[in-house]
Amino acid sequence: MDGYVIVIGASAGGLQALNQLTAGLHRDLAASLFVVMHIPPWHRSELPQILSGIGSLPAIHPNNGQPIEPGHIYVAPPDYHLLMQDSRAQLWRGPKENRHRPAINVLFRSAAETYGERVIGVILSGTLDDGAAGLWWIKRHGGIAVVQDPADAQFSEMPREALKHVQADHIVPARDMGPLLTALTRERTTQRRMRQPTPRSGVERLDRGRP
Repeated sequence: MDGYVIVIGASAGGLQALNQLTAGLHRDLAASLFVVMHIPPWHRSELPQILSGIGSLPAIHPNNGQPIEPGHIYVAPPDYHLLMQDSRAQLWRGPKENRHRPAINVLFRSAAETYGERVIGVILSGTLDDGAAGLWWIKRHGGIAVVQDPADAQFSEMPREALKHVQADHIVPARDMGPLLTALTRERTTQRRMRQPTPRSGVERLDRGRP
C-alpha cells in the first residue's frame, strides 16, 4: 500500500469527536484510516455503521488479513487489537495494554513501524493516557501528531497526556480535523511526488555517457 495512513485513538467522549472528524473528510482522501475506540469486549460495536452514515467514506470491521485500501475506515472490533502488516489489516487477541483490548498504543506502534513518515496519528477525547506512547512512536518515525484541543474534548485527560509527552504538530477542535487531515494528506502526497526523480529519456541517458 503506497498511500498514507491515518490512525485515530478515542475513548470516553470520543464518539462525538469521531463523528465530527469523519463528517469533514473528503471522499477523495488519499489515505486509509484506522480507528481504535475503547469498548468493552462484551459490547456489540456499531461504530462502522455510525461512521459510514455520517461521512462519505465506508467504515468496516476488517477481517484478519484484509487488504488495506485508500478511502476506507477500518475500525478495531471489540476484544481485538488492530495492527497492519504487508498492506493488510491484522487482528490480534494479544494481552491488554493500558487495560484495553483494542489499545490505541498497539495500533499506533504498528503503523509507525510499518509506514514511518507516511503516518498521521490523531488523539481524541478520553481518560487516562492510552495513545501517548504510541503518538511518540509515530513522531520518532517521522510521522505527524494531531491532538484534539483539550478545551474542545468532552474528556480532556487523554489529549492532555499526549501533549505532555509529545510535541504535537497540530492542536485543533474535532470539527476542524476532517479538513486538516484532507489537506495534510494532499500536501504530503504532493511533496512525495516532487521528491521522486524524473525519468530521463533514452537519448538523454546516452548523451550523458558520451565524452
